[in-house]
Amino acid sequence: MNIKNNVQLVGRLGANPEIKVLINGSKVARFKLAINESYTNQNGEKVTNTQWHNVVAWGGLATIAENLLQKGTMLTIEGKLVNRAYTNKEGVKCFSTEIVANEFLVMSFNKQAA
Repeated sequence: MNIKNNVQLVGRLGANPEIKVLINGSKVARFKLAINESYTNQNGEKVTNTQWHNVVAWGGLATIAENLLQKGTMLTIEGKLVNRAYTNKEGVKCFSTEIVANEFLVMSFNKQAA
């Protein structure tokens, strides 16, 4: 059995994708995906927690994101987790975890806020 790094998420975009074209001509789209989880607490009150995930799409998928996606769009995303370390402009070492999308499916174009 081969186990690999695979993530599937369903959520809404919190903002329009940020699109960049790199010096080598590659296109990248970055966006945040909000996933709401609800439960009832001990007092019988409904509580909703929102988890935010950073998503990155490259190449043709970035072009599709640029043309189709906007704040509030509900997506199913399939991809992999990637951890990165970098040094910011102030010289501080930072860490981030992102989902690098392999594919996504638009579930709705509803413009509700995430």
